[in-house]
Amino acid sequence: VQLQASGGGLVQAGGSLRLSCAASGRILSSHIMGWFRQAPGKEREFVVAIRWSRGSTWYADSVKGRFTISRDNSKNTLYLQMNDLKPQGTAVYYCARGTDWSKLPSDYTYWGQGTLVTVSS
Repeated sequence: VQLQASGGGLVQAGGSLRLSCAASGRILSSHIMGWFRQAPGKEREFVVAIRWSRGSTWYADSVKGRFTISRDNSKNTLYLQMNDLKPQGTAVYYCARGTDWSKLPSDYTYWGQGTLVTVSS
């Protein structure tokens, strides 16, 4: 499986961006697809995850109410709509595929290359 993240860019605080993650290869109904982010000098942190088939989701508290994860099964693509972005949201955003609900990056097997989001104040 290869994951290709895109959609990052420069945005002012309070603005919005939509990230995409296109997957080549099969995503099974049981798979968990997640978004993580890594700010400069910090560890990679969990943002949100979705179970591919049911669409059930799990958000980090820091993004609840502002970020929305979704997927298009027909296009094998994962999305992250980010609203009301804050400067502390500046990071490289990664999509990943795992098999269990987890906030740990080590529990995800396949990773996209990341897309940079910069939020200016």
